[in-house]
Amino acid sequence: MSTEFTEWLRGRSDDRLRALVSVRPELITPVPAHLEGLAGRASSPSAVGRALDRLDRFALAVVETLVVLPGPVAYRSLRAQMARALPGTADPEFPGALKETVERLRTMALIYGPDRALATAPGVREVLDAPAGLGPPAVEAFRHHPAERLAELVQDVAGEGSETEGATKETLAALLGDGEIVGRLIEEVSPQARSALNELVWGPASGRVPNARREVRAATAQSPIDQLLSRALLAATGEETVVLPREVALFLRGGRVHRDLSPFPPATEGTERDRRLADRTAAGQAFTFTRAVEELCERWSADPPGVLRSGGLAVRDLKRTAGLLDLPEWVTGLIIEVSYAAGLIAASGTVDGDWMPTPAYDGWRVKATEDRWVVLATAWLTMDRVPGVIGERDERDRLLNALHPDLRRSAAAEVRATTLGMLASTPGVAPTLDAVRERLAWEQPRRRGGHRDQLVEFTLREAEQVGVTGLGALAGHGRALLPDPSGGSGAPAGPGGPGGSGGGRAVSAAHLLLPLLPEPLDHVLLQADLTAVAPGPLTGDLRRWLAVAAEVESTGGATVYRFDERSIRRALDAGQGADEMLAILERHSTTPVPQPLSYLVTDVARRHGRMRVGTASAYVRCDDSSLLDEVMADRRATPLRLRRLAPTVIASQSSRPALVDSLRAMGYAPAAESLDGDVIITQLDVRRTEGTSAGRSPVTFSGHEADVVAAAVRAVRAGDAAYQARRAPVAAPGGEVPRSPATSTITALREAIRQGSQVWIGYLDSQGNATSRILEPARMEGGYLTAYDETRAAVHRFALHRITGIADIA
Repeated sequence: MSTEFTEWLRGRSDDRLRALVSVRPELITPVPAHLEGLAGRASSPSAVGRALDRLDRFALAVVETLVVLPGPVAYRSLRAQMARALPGTADPEFPGALKETVERLRTMALIYGPDRALATAPGVREVLDAPAGLGPPAVEAFRHHPAERLAELVQDVAGEGSETEGATKETLAALLGDGEIVGRLIEEVSPQARSALNELVWGPASGRVPNARREVRAATAQSPIDQLLSRALLAATGEETVVLPREVALFLRGGRVHRDLSPFPPATEGTERDRRLADRTAAGQAFTFTRAVEELCERWSADPPGVLRSGGLAVRDLKRTAGLLDLPEWVTGLIIEVSYAAGLIAASGTVDGDWMPTPAYDGWRVKATEDRWVVLATAWLTMDRVPGVIGERDERDRLLNALHPDLRRSAAAEVRATTLGMLASTPGVAPTLDAVRERLAWEQPRRRGGHRDQLVEFTLREAEQVGVTGLGALAGHGRALLPDPSGGSGAPAGPGGPGGSGGGRAVSAAHLLLPLLPEPLDHVLLQADLTAVAPGPLTGDLRRWLAVAAEVESTGGATVYRFDERSIRRALDAGQGADEMLAILERHSTTPVPQPLSYLVTDVARRHGRMRVGTASAYVRCDDSSLLDEVMADRRATPLRLRRLAPTVIASQSSRPALVDSLRAMGYAPAAESLDGDVIITQLDVRRTEGTSAGRSPVTFSGHEADVVAAAVRAVRAGDAAYQARRAPVAAPGGEVPRSPATSTITALREAIRQGSQVWIGYLDSQGNATSRILEPARMEGGYLTAYDETRAAVHRFALHRITGIADIA
């Protein structure tokens, strides 16, 4: 760690330090004891790497240029060097953009120093091992060459008669730093050798050749690679790897560090969309997606699929569910994964369990449609699972099933937030996939790769299905779910309910979506062919009742339900009576109840329950003895092993559920009864699992609150003052240890934090002994107080429940 960097950081104002830890919040987690500790943490490889990952292409180019240029660089030299990479005539906005970028990099402590001597912070050069696609300097490239080989290279580079005694890698580097010498060497090689160099000029700077460590001389070199190796225009870094030294690459680039450069992101190509039309389209899809999730949970409640031993959902169950939902398999996989991430479905056990709804589903389904969608959309935004890879194979050639543990990708939530943030910057435009990738490559050049490009494609496709975008453009309610660009770089808050900025965004998104949703209908059109037509989305209660009393025959702009004997009997089993069913139909139908439907309901209800099944193992009782005579005479009843106990009672060795199912298969309509003789009502939606859903990803940390940042800076300043002064700890005050009520203690600590004053507290140590401390409180969170302890001359954390009291310092 550089002493100059530490002193520069120490000389920054408190406002500058607060800005630093605001853009790099990991530097105060936990709070360092002093500024030297802050400087050490800021220059660690992991911290530098995270900071560089946040830079756009232009800002990264500024850092790379400072890394390549020797020594501290004056701002004028930096501007002149970067201006050479601008395409065509100089951009009049370039100076202002460069000045702003340099100041931003200073704020992030990636560069430091005044304009006359800018330098990169410690650790930056080590992390940027190939800045601007350049290879290592000659000193690094030839560091493993033996002295004899270095002497031969120096002689071939400098020419005959040159002094080679005591030649080192530094000698060779100095020769390659001379433009005239490098120009002469390039003129000496063949066109094929120059072509090989040109392939490495703009990166990557390394390549593979057989027998790279061969020892050849310029006078005897024949092949193009031999010519380059003998003149040190290429350096062997392994048995089959070579690299282009940085000095040679800069000469071939004409002194430019970058080929082309723009201080502004590329223009986004796409199709202009009417915003209101895009919002309405997205709202319609949001409504459809929400209903699809509810239908999935209802179907899995009645007939849950099994959990594979390896985890996940079987391919046949995914296909069956896709057929039931009448959706493509990839959309079905998305619905399943989002439901899992939202905690609505889970596995009922680790071995031979089932996938079924959780108790959270019951609370979710009674919410308003807009609130239900916000839960689903937020779960999709924050989950670390990638439904798009369902059906692909992993590195071991194993199939990736839906709900499989291997569907996790750590970058998924961040890519979704970044991609949608890019759409938010171009309102009313549906950009092409290539345009989005190009823009994100400019905004996050260090995070590029085929895997991230695939995640971007999945994000755009899934956002349309979830209802976050409409016609390819970000909808207003989708934009409301995204974090404020100025408020941090993290992903949206998780679906943990209202509270904080995440809860505010959820409320805002629901408010924007509500007027765009179709108005639920509370009526259907009953027809004489025993069907009911729902001309639009129905209210939740009516839709759930129809799902029990009728079968869905077709879906689309209107949903057609068909009533039959089986569906009516299902409603009767659920506790409905004939009069109650007819009253519901009359109340919710715009037309009179057709006579055939009325006859169907009353006829099935008349026969329903005439025959009662209990346990003998099980019994059958019926007031109509002739009906029992018919059952006893039926050959299909032979496997039931029936025995007549009385004219109105038959006993069976079969179980009650098996007996009920067998009699229904024979065409009868029995009803199950309890030991008390009451009809047992079948609940259709009671299958729930208490299994935990692992689908939710942790909420991405996006920065500290302003008061936490200010308190942390005060604590670092206080600790640094003590560290520099090396003052001895202050003696603990004498007398009785302060004692006060907990509420007044907390209030007094908050006031001391606000004013930056010192306080005297009583504190119980780990052995329960009461001690006195003089503190300068910095911040209070999570049940702990962070403060500079004058009695220990260090920054410490104190458990609030161990503070016995507080008093002012006399």
